[in-house]
Amino acid sequence: MKKLILKSILYTFLILITLEGFVRIFHLGKDTPTRFLDEHKVEKWKPNQNGFSVTGNRRQNFSEYHINNSGFNSYREFNPTKEKTEIALVGDSFIEGFHQNYYNSIGKKIEKSIPKIEVYEYGYAGYDFADQLHLIYVYEEQFSLIDHIILGIKFSNDLNRNEYHVVNSRLALESPMNKLLKKSKLLVYAKSIGILDPPQELVYRLINSIKPKTKKKPIDEIEVSRIKEENEKKHLANFENLISKYGYDKQRFTLLLDSRITSDLFLSYLDLNNFNYIDFASSFEASDRPVTLIYDRHWNNHGRELIARLISEYINKKQRL
Repeated sequence: MKKLILKSILYTFLILITLEGFVRIFHLGKDTPTRFLDEHKVEKWKPNQNGFSVTGNRRQNFSEYHINNSGFNSYREFNPTKEKTEIALVGDSFIEGFHQNYYNSIGKKIEKSIPKIEVYEYGYAGYDFADQLHLIYVYEEQFSLIDHIILGIKFSNDLNRNEYHVVNSRLALESPMNKLLKKSKLLVYAKSIGILDPPQELVYRLINSIKPKTKKKPIDEIEVSRIKEENEKKHLANFENLISKYGYDKQRFTLLLDSRITSDLFLSYLDLNNFNYIDFASSFEASDRPVTLIYDRHWNNHGRELIARLISEYINKKQRL
């Protein structure tokens, strides 16, 4: 019996080592760059990191990233001057672009359309509107030299707060324990394809079974409509508070949004108060090809081409005025 247990432990260890090597050789596990909080309380990636972002259990998406000196995924360094014409793209993972090679980003596509222009991509997964305005506010000296600033915004989840504060839950991913676990590419791969989900769900169910159960009252359509209206008003109020606190230059700032998932209340407010925005809804709807990836809602290469084209057309129009 003792010999059987020892052999089982040995074989299990050898199998895990083999699988670890297999994942590393075929690069199935993603390289996650290291996060940090800079001196201005801005969360970003540690500068000068390189790696590969992998999605899916069969490398459905495999792309290279490069974190520049400023802490963002980009093919170029950010060096705005009064003499050059620059565009800043500020936003979350859609702007960050880990789903595409960094040298084929939205910014690169825009530069191909507009000669003698530089595009700076300030994208970071999880950034909401408060993160974006805080970034521009604390780096005002740098952003004041940039001619056009495009801010990606999703009304439903980017306006949940009315001022900036550090999101400690994301930084907690850089704890010593998480860093140690990430050294195993097999563990990273297993988590990314959902192998570890069932055990986690079992733990959650056990915890919930211990807690006293409370009956949830059914919500009728009138109540749902009321809650939705209240949330929209709250989000709009948060938008107003944020631009009041951190500033908003209507001449240089432009919102990038999808009107299909944006409140009519918010769109009316933007129109009434002369906020510039680029709406990519009709462009995406008119496309005869998919604009997002198969396994999530991030833009694929075609979607990014459409976004880059819309921004390029918008900038060209602004420059002619």
